[in-house]
Amino acid sequence: MEQLKNKNVLLLGATGGIGSNLLKLLSNSGAHVWIAGRQLDKLQTLSQEYQVPRERILQVDLADAHSVQLFIEKLPSISFDIFINAAGIGIIKPLDQLQAEEMQLSFQVNVLSIFGIVKSILPKMIEVKKGLIINIPGILGKTPMSGAAAYCASKYALVGMMHSIREELKRTEIRITQVYLGGVDSPFWDTINLRVQRERMIQAEEAAKSIWFLCQQPTSGVVSEMVLQPFNHQVI
Repeated sequence: MEQLKNKNVLLLGATGGIGSNLLKLLSNSGAHVWIAGRQLDKLQTLSQEYQVPRERILQVDLADAHSVQLFIEKLPSISFDIFINAAGIGIIKPLDQLQAEEMQLSFQVNVLSIFGIVKSILPKMIEVKKGLIINIPGILGKTPMSGAAAYCASKYALVGMMHSIREELKRTEIRITQVYLGGVDSPFWDTINLRVQRERMIQAEEAAKSIWFLCQQPTSGVVSEMVLQPFNHQVI
């Protein structure tokens, strides 16, 4: 397994349930982590708790193309060993309630912003011919669900985009992994008007451990995808 000590890691969505637990694991493993997210106060709290230097705190609102561009311009001119995209937006509504603006927002956050960030960090990875990109499209990026047209469409697009990019990188040792998580008990569900049994979901800490494990996948191979579902809700 690859060691994480002194690895340069860009963690997008660091303030979320999965992201904050993942930051703890990465920091304890000796990685140098740049933390990015929308809420500066939460980023600062995390930086104090896990001793992240001020220059590694990066605020970004993925819903705002200008904010994303400023974020890209502030990224250090280094080759990140690992980029983890743990951010995203989930709009769960039946079609008759879904607005075009919400579909556009889903694509801006879940696809277009990630396109810009990946495109900006890939040249350095290509230069050294190695790196790891982990996206978390969730199980709805593989298996659709009623009432999730905007979410599924954007996550399917993210997966398709990354699969295509992977084809362009075949002559390098840059690895791309998709993580298809089922229901995870995290703040993601706080604003979603859907009856769910959060006590039966995967715990955010356990989801983070699975991604932390993927960060250490052996250089001799690649885990192209991982599916992790609650035990009582498996999708084939």
